Order: sequence, then structure tokens, then C-alpha cells
Amino acid sequence: MRETLQNQYNRLGAEKSPYLLQHKNNPVHWYPWGKEAFADAAREDKPIFLSIGYSTCHWCHVMEQESFEDSEVAALLNREFISIKVDREERPDIDMVYMNVCQAATGQGGWPLTVLMTPQRQPFFVGSYFPKHRRYGRPGLMEILQEAAKHWKENREALEQQGLELSQLARRPYTRAGAAEVTKGVLQKAASLFTWMFDRDYGGFGSAPKFPAPHQLIFLLRYAEIEQDAEALHMAEKTLQQMYRGGLFDHVDYGFSRYSTDEKWLGPHFEKMLYDNALLIMAYVQAFRKTGNRFYREVAEKIIEFVLRDMQDTAGGFYTALDADSDGEEGKYYTFTKEEILSVLGQEDGRCWNDWFGVREEGNFEGKTVLNLLDNEFFMERNTRIEELAEKLHSYRRQRAQLACDDKVLTSWNALMIAALAQAYQVWGSKKHLQAAQAADKFLQEQLTDDSGHLLVRWRDGEAKGQGNLDDYAYLLWAQLELYGATFDARYLERAVELEKQVMELFWDAEGGGFYYYSSQAEQLIERPKELYDGALPSGNSVMAYALIRLSKLTGNVALEDTAQQQLQFVAANMEDYPVGYSFFLIALMYGLYPSKEIICTSPDGKVEQHLRQAAQHPHTSALLKTPENEAALHRAAPFTRAYAVREDKPQYYICENHACSAPRDTLQ
Repeated sequence: MRETLQNQYNRLGAEKSPYLLQHKNNPVHWYPWGKEAFADAAREDKPIFLSIGYSTCHWCHVMEQESFEDSEVAALLNREFISIKVDREERPDIDMVYMNVCQAATGQGGWPLTVLMTPQRQPFFVGSYFPKHRRYGRPGLMEILQEAAKHWKENREALEQQGLELSQLARRPYTRAGAAEVTKGVLQKAASLFTWMFDRDYGGFGSAPKFPAPHQLIFLLRYAEIEQDAEALHMAEKTLQQMYRGGLFDHVDYGFSRYSTDEKWLGPHFEKMLYDNALLIMAYVQAFRKTGNRFYREVAEKIIEFVLRDMQDTAGGFYTALDADSDGEEGKYYTFTKEEILSVLGQEDGRCWNDWFGVREEGNFEGKTVLNLLDNEFFMERNTRIEELAEKLHSYRRQRAQLACDDKVLTSWNALMIAALAQAYQVWGSKKHLQAAQAADKFLQEQLTDDSGHLLVRWRDGEAKGQGNLDDYAYLLWAQLELYGATFDARYLERAVELEKQVMELFWDAEGGGFYYYSSQAEQLIERPKELYDGALPSGNSVMAYALIRLSKLTGNVALEDTAQQQLQFVAANMEDYPVGYSFFLIALMYGLYPSKEIICTSPDGKVEQHLRQAAQHPHTSALLKTPENEAALHRAAPFTRAYAVREDKPQYYICENHACSAPRDTLQ
């Protein structure tokens, strides 16, 4: 009887999202977000209970076990509410709108996100995780629901008014484009703030919990290189080293967890996200490029090994995340006891391993050990014996209950990984990395692009869904620029130009400046936000500022350069007084403020790629390669290159700096 009721009333069974499917057997009568849910709420005159989360979210699992699998909670929800489940990674537009409300109303956010709202989608109560009953000063879900149901019947006008006020609270007015001039002073201020926030013992910024925020480190690396700032370089290097030393990095399977619960980077929140690892690859690649220290390359290659092994679909796309929990226990898959290590590796090898990674009898995580190198002063030295033992432990670990994998493919996060792999290839030329980037890019073109050429949000189990948001377009535009820099294949530059046109058509606010988060052709929610803050991910507005500047340099398009300048001014005007929160935008700003160099190479055979790639690695240098084979495509993407003839006997280099071009030369020197 129970299964019959679930199939009849819980409407999640036909969904593709792993998160929604986790809830398909709940006794709660869940709806996916859609017209049916809102029509039923209006017809039955019920408020809506909206729950937003994602499949690898630990506290989402906890709330499900405590409440959504509980018959008493389910009975109350089913009687008094229409309940909707949303996967934040599948519908980031919905998540952003209601998370903005939550943060404006409560000063904090997080998942699961809990929203009570009217059938007209106006929220009148917002929060995150709630236990079933009041505990440790946190309100209980049962009490919240009972009180809301009572007010809905007896004092609805007050709830509706509260909903209007909450929605208004989250609507941020934006300064018009051109309202702020951009100067190097904001870069210097950001560097000073980072210095003030820097943890000199363990790296990172601020106190626990600590998040990687790789774009902050990329900014510091770039700032250090341009300004010859030793302190900025030290902060970036120290943080990159300490993150690797701690438990945030998985020293057996490789890859980084989402964040550290402590200041030492020792205690991770164990879920592994594709976007974190993509951005961290970039940070370590750029550290290697800047310093030449092979340690950074080895860390980047370990992350890539993990991603290609555990997170890549056979068709080329990359999965979203690996769960923190196995057998219902967070971290169980990752941790070891001292005796367990000795049993698996043997006494001699086991002691070697335990000494290297600080494994002690008492452990450091609920009686077990999160492997780390915090007490190992030789952590940057390559140890082939340890690498061989890691392979044995990797095989042993695979016999444990496996971590759940959220195997949907997201356009935005895949674009970040494509950009990261292309950067790695640009710096040290591993064809395996380039091939993986190209395979993923092909997957996005074939599976996550609709018949009109517009992007979709996610693919899973043969189904693509959701109109692309700003992040999808901005990140993929960035990825095309990195692929062009890796290959000098003009088709990637053409694709970048086409994506830029689509972004301007679908997202640009010509009147107020900046880019909206979701498309003008998408479902219109209670608010159409513009995201500027660079949080765990760079904002689409920051990435567009960066991409517009780079694309304008490559194509010679003056109109693009004007748009880029408008975008820089718009974001700068809305940064408030905390530039470290806009670190990726600061990277874009450096492209706009510092002198640039453009190299146009004409070559009869294209055999100059390696030298050209190496030259283009320097800050604010862009490079184009014209050959007889690619000239037609290059002319379409960058029409000014028609004036550059390809000689039959040798390559020619045209170098322009600060809007002045020198005579052609035979070498880059």
C-alpha cells in the first residue's frame, strides 16, 4: 500500500536529477518545480513548502532522514502544504533568487534551503537546516510548519505582506554603468586587505571554516607577477602548500574536498566538487608557471588524474560531485586507523606510511585519521615509495562502500574544467590533458546545445534540460579562449565570438549595465538578479568582464572593447568597500588597466605553435596564428587579420604594444 501511495503522490520518480531521485520514495508528496505544483497550490488554497539542496550535501541528507522520511512530518506537509523539491545545481536561477532572500533576511545562507511561500511564489519564511523538533536553540520544522499553517488560515494578509517585504529586501539596486572610474588603487587595496586577513601560520584568509577560493590565489599570483609584489606571492604559495598538506587534499585518491572545518586545513567536509577541483588546477598551474617549482605541477597533475579517473563520463563530459557520506557516515570512505594501515601495507611499509602522514593511535577524526602532511617538513619532495603505497591503499579503499556520485553533467562546471585542462596543456604540453578538454567541449556542443545553438544547463541519462544561465555562457566563452590559446584552432575563436553575441542578446542590461543571471527567454521568477560577488565560484559578471577584454584584444573589435569598459565600470561601481570579495573581477580589471601586448604570427606551416603558446603565457599577452589552412575562419573571427599576408618561405611576427605596432620580424626575440 505504501509503495502505491508513493507512486501516486510523490512526483519525483520520473526526474533525472540524482538529488530529486534521492527523495522519490519519501512519504512527502513532492512535486518538481513546475506549473502543476503552483496550479495545485492555487486550486487547493495552500502555501508552498520549497526545499532546495543538492545530492552530495551532508545536511540535506540529515534533514531527509530526520524529517522527510518521517511519517509525522510528511502527514503535516501533505495536509497543509504543496511541497516542491529543487536541485540547486539543476536550477541555479531558482536557488539564487531565494538564497538572496534568505541571506538578506537572516544574514546567512546554506543548504538545504527551506522556504515557505505563497502560490504566487512570494516567500514569507526562509531558513536553512531545521531539525524535526527544536534543538540547541534551533527552531524545529514541525513547530515552524504548524505555526505557518495556522497563520495561513487565520492571518493570511500578514503573511502575504511579509512575503512582499522579504522579496523587496533581496532586490538590490544597481548603479548605472559608467558611474565609477576604475583605477589601480582598488587592486592595491585588495592586496592590502588580503595581507591583513592572511593566516601566516596555515595560509588562507580569515578563520575557520576555510574555503579554497582559488580565484583569490590566482589574483595574488597575477598581482605578484605584474607588481613584483613578494608578499602577494608568499600568500598565494603558502596557501597552496598548506591546503595540500592538510586533509583537504585526498592523499590516496587525489582531488580536493569542498572546504576545511578548521584553520589548519586538516578536517575536510569530504564532498568533492568538480568546480573546486577545476579552479584549483588553474591555481596550481599558474603557481608553477610563475615560480617554476615542480611541486605545483605535480599537485595539479594529481588533481587531473583524479578527475579523469573518477569524474569523467565515457562520452567526455565531467560529473558534478562525489558525496561526503558512505554507509550513512561522513568521511567513512576516506579515513583510516593505524592498525588498518599496518594490516594493508605490512609492518615495515605501514610504519613508513604512518610516519609520513602522521597516523597515530588516537587518530584525528572520531578515532580514525584523516591523512595529512602538516608535521612533515619534506612534503614538497617527491617520494616514489609513498606513491607506490598510495596505489595499494587506493585499491584497498575501492573495496569499501563506494561514494555516491552525482553523475549529471553541468555546462558551467564542465566549462571550468575545460579551461583548466587547456591551461595545463598551454603550460606543460600534456596531450592527454588537451584531449580531455576537447572531448568535454565536444560533449557540450553535441549534448548541451539546443537546435537554435543556445546552451542548456544539465545532461543526465540521455536527457538535457534547462535554458542556460549566464554562468554557462560566460564560463564556456572563457573555455573557448583557453582552447584557442592551447591549439590556435580558429574554430574556438569563432565559437567564442558567437557565444559573446548570444550573451549580449540574452543577458545584457543595456539600460542599467551588467548581465542578468538568467536569460530573457527563460522562466521569469519573482526577481531577475545580477550576481557580482565572486564567492565559491567566480560570478558570471566577473568572467564576462575578463572574457570581453581578452576577446576584444584577439579580435581587434573596438565595440567589444567599449562593452568591456562598460562592464568594468559597472562592477566597480557595485563592489562596495570589499574588493577581496570580487577577486576574479580584479583579474579582469588588471587586463583593462595594465599595458597589453598582442602578437600576430603568420606561418606557412603552423610549426610555431609551441613558441607562440610560451610567449602568450606572459600576463596580458594575446597571440593569434594565421596559416593558409585557418585564414578563412580567422578572417571571420578577427577581420583585421585579412591585412596580414602569409609568406611562403618563413613565419612573420607582428608585435603590438599599447596600441602601437612594430615592423614585422622573423623571430619573437
